[in-house]
Amino acid sequence: MTMFDPIRLEVLRNALEATAQEMGVVLKCTAFSPNIKERMDASCAIFNANAELVAQAEHVPVHLGSMLRAVAPTLAQLPPLKEGDVVIVNDPFVAGAHLPDITLIAPVFAAGELVAHVASRAHHSDVGGMEPGSMPGSSTEIFQEGLIIPPVLLYDGGAEQAGIMRMVLANVRTPEERRGDLNAQLAALRIGETRLQEMVGRFGVDGLKQGLSAILDYSERRMLKRLAELPPGRYEAEDWLDDDGSSPEKVLIRVAVDVAPDRLVFDFAGTAPQRRGNVNAVKPMTHSAVFYAIKILTDATLPPNAGVLRPVEIHIPQGCFLDAQPPAAVCAGNTETTQRVADTVLRAFALIAPDRIAAASQGTMNLIGIGGRDPRSGRPYTYIETIGGGQGGRPYGAGMHGVHANMSNTLNTPIEALEISYPLRIERYELRQGSGGTGHHAGGEGLIRAITAVDHEARVSLQSDRRITGPYGLHGGDAGATGQNSVIDAAGIATPLAGKGSVTLSSGETVVVETPGGGGWGRVPVQIE
Repeated sequence: MTMFDPIRLEVLRNALEATAQEMGVVLKCTAFSPNIKERMDASCAIFNANAELVAQAEHVPVHLGSMLRAVAPTLAQLPPLKEGDVVIVNDPFVAGAHLPDITLIAPVFAAGELVAHVASRAHHSDVGGMEPGSMPGSSTEIFQEGLIIPPVLLYDGGAEQAGIMRMVLANVRTPEERRGDLNAQLAALRIGETRLQEMVGRFGVDGLKQGLSAILDYSERRMLKRLAELPPGRYEAEDWLDDDGSSPEKVLIRVAVDVAPDRLVFDFAGTAPQRRGNVNAVKPMTHSAVFYAIKILTDATLPPNAGVLRPVEIHIPQGCFLDAQPPAAVCAGNTETTQRVADTVLRAFALIAPDRIAAASQGTMNLIGIGGRDPRSGRPYTYIETIGGGQGGRPYGAGMHGVHANMSNTLNTPIEALEISYPLRIERYELRQGSGGTGHHAGGEGLIRAITAVDHEARVSLQSDRRITGPYGLHGGDAGATGQNSVIDAAGIATPLAGKGSVTLSSGETVVVETPGGGGWGRVPVQIE
């Protein structure tokens, strides 16, 4: 028997994925902020010694796909890591996300040899910037969105770099919560490091390194097998964002997908140039949306690692808003643009495998951030949440109601947890009846969430889309209903709000987010008497 016959290789692969999952459990259970401990807006992954992704848990898709392209560029800016080092980074133009997503990376050594890396990424509820929550709806440059942390050591040989930690905490509105969440990320890295060292005890240093390499080769072979089953050709689609948060102009995304037995090529030629508003996406964000869509087209059970993407090419024109360059504003590139990239790619995939692709889901994360000074304690607070909507009708059944789809799978913040943690009150949380597109398989219903500021004035930031054009239907199904945002004053008068922007919420006023329904799949059957 070879060192890694198929059975032993599968044992190792599942052990790695279980380790990434355990890292996430530790992070969630030790975090301070409701955004992580309640909603699990965080992800964990394992990389080999060459910083190639080898295993990840089923955490947030937009994190995991972007981390795939983030660890190697981050490490390239530092000297070789030593045992006990921990890197911290949130610079989007290096780590491939937006500023609230802080990534920690640690090397794993055994017998003095580097065998792997572990990483955790978490969305922090505030990293400074012009608005509480660090997700301003109207930012036009990265500096307005918060503190930029280039790749630096948070721990050097096991010793905390107190100056770096003080610098981070001095630039955020909620430092105690930030330290707690960073410590939770560190705890996740420690459990990952421990489990990998246990694997070294089982397989040996050379054996583990050989196994990590074999897993990537195995994943590549499975991907090539699936590609060979697809009809070759060129398939094109386009979609657009409502606006960029700065001007009312639609933002076009166009993709051509070339399918060959040994290659899958994505070309985004014709897509809009970099925008003044904040829907710009750094390249790893675009890659994450493509990676997600590929798994739907090919095989959802494909191991989510770098081997799967070896036969994949992604071409983005220079100057395109899907490969943003500094000092572009990028905070909505994560929440909104990745959703539309996924919608566009899946629309092209529906031409390849019509029996496998659902109609468009809500196509937005409906992010809301609220912050101010808590009248109960006199201290600042920041609340962040993304709100689910309708899933698109599927080839085999109706879309689900009130869920996140595609690039996000986070949970909601339970009403009890929200009202205990923040000076806010939930007035309504219900399905938005009639919002799903009709079809042979109807789209899922959106949600309505209404939040009141209690005894204080607050700032509200919104990042949402599909407020002008609803999620598309497929094969004769109707589009889902567009979403809408509004503020209701103390007299009960509602004022519409734009999909992206920031406003002041007076005490007793209520912000209402009504999310899109999913598109319908197939024509409604004709009733014959």
